[in-house]
Amino acid sequence: MSTAPAAPAAPFPAEPPAACDVLVVGGGINGAGIARDLAGRGLSVVLCEKDDLAAHTSSSSTKLIHGGLRYLEYYEFALVRKALAEREVLLKNAPHIMWPLRFVMPHDAAMRPVWMVRAGLFLYDHLARREVLPGSSTVDLRTHPAGAPLKKVFRKGFVYSDGWVDDARLVVLNAIDAAERGAAVLTRCACTDAQRGAQHWQATLRGADGVPRALRARALVNAAGPWAAQFLAEHAHAAERKSLRLVKGSHIVVPRLFEHEHAYIFQNTDKRIIFAIPYEGAYTLIGTTDVEHHGPIGAARIDADETTYLCAQASRYFERPVAPADVVWSYSGVRPLLDDESGDPAAVTRDYALELDTRQAPLLNVWGGKLTTYRKLAEEAADLLAAPLGTTRGTWTAAAPLPGGDLSAWIGAPQRPDTDFERFVQALTRRHPQLPMPLARRLARGYGARVETLLGPIGSLEEMGAEVAPGLYEAELRHLHRHEWARCADDVLWRRTKLGLHYDEGQRAQVAAWCVAHWRDAPAAPAAVAGDREASWT
Repeated sequence: MSTAPAAPAAPFPAEPPAACDVLVVGGGINGAGIARDLAGRGLSVVLCEKDDLAAHTSSSSTKLIHGGLRYLEYYEFALVRKALAEREVLLKNAPHIMWPLRFVMPHDAAMRPVWMVRAGLFLYDHLARREVLPGSSTVDLRTHPAGAPLKKVFRKGFVYSDGWVDDARLVVLNAIDAAERGAAVLTRCACTDAQRGAQHWQATLRGADGVPRALRARALVNAAGPWAAQFLAEHAHAAERKSLRLVKGSHIVVPRLFEHEHAYIFQNTDKRIIFAIPYEGAYTLIGTTDVEHHGPIGAARIDADETTYLCAQASRYFERPVAPADVVWSYSGVRPLLDDESGDPAAVTRDYALELDTRQAPLLNVWGGKLTTYRKLAEEAADLLAAPLGTTRGTWTAAAPLPGGDLSAWIGAPQRPDTDFERFVQALTRRHPQLPMPLARRLARGYGARVETLLGPIGSLEEMGAEVAPGLYEAELRHLHRHEWARCADDVLWRRTKLGLHYDEGQRAQVAAWCVAHWRDAPAAPAAVAGDREASWT
């Protein structure tokens, strides 16, 4: 069976069909991944998201494709093995938005002993097969570049491999692939009611225009993330079968603290860990916290205690202290974790559970999960639905590049994801010499081989239209609206790109004003200066 999608569809449908095989509620990573997998198996799919794709938890991660080294201490060997195996699958299928990253763990004699760290890294190296990522090693921080910004008391370190991902773009690429395989992807469209019958669900969808639309679906997937239990009780009129524990994770961004390209993993005195990661060239990303969240899910924000905690823990290691005044941006997300009755939020499992109920029309609830295992979760979800929906098409996503991920037309046969991407950048600059290198690299990262959908026959910067803000041209804004469901400035500045971090307030306002002036479905007022509901500037 061919798994190649149809030619890019533009614009994507704004209206739902009257009926479908599966309605997926939730446009985060799990919902988008499930919609993609099901559409690739020939099922008719509608994906609805009440806000923007990845507007909440899925754009508020630490942005890592990783096995979860610290989960070994909680004996989560099956989860770590599954996540480790997925790292290289994802790296190979999306080398433009993912890349290998080496992590340095300075050894603190007051924390875990050397033997324990080495044992953990040995397991991490060998629980799953590696072809691309190198194994762990010990380094002398007195001579290694990663030791330069650290306090001199740290002399020994351990280095291991994981991966980095642009989390929000990962969601969008899954949604694009789902749409190109026939799914209807509806953003700013809430499922306000779902009545279950013996053979079908009768759902009511309500878009930004407020008009209710009826949809008949053979099956319903509840992938609403932290809203999953609420959706089930209030809109699907079903009893909650699992207990979710909502845990807020917050991150801070500060001006770059080091020049090299390694990331750090720091052990804290409370037995937790935080990461310090190179971010957007000029910055360092520090996170995350684990705090019980009891307020409105969509209103999660970092608090002063979390900022102080992250700064203090980073300052234990860096020679130059990190202070709250250094923070230029912060964001928070609410993780929907399976409640395993752990007292410490950091110890709550990051694994997932899929619950299929076929007593009437099929209902599949998605509980928990983590970014790294989204593809496997989606595959298992589609397998569960295959029998009740009568499809025999099998698994296909493991070897299917995400949109833009197949670089072979530009560089020939793939070799390694990281070196393949660098060869692609060189090929792009040869084909489009009019692009300044920073712009060429950013477009290559964002769109991969699909960059030609944006650039097409453009032969000069002038042909890309007005430069609305530094490095952001009208051609890209139109592309994001037409092909990627961008409807306001926040969609562009904080999810489709991270340009909002590089712009000042006036430049962000320019983008917002352009969107309002040129997009008929843009909000009537410019995007809020404070960014989306789970992020803020300082």
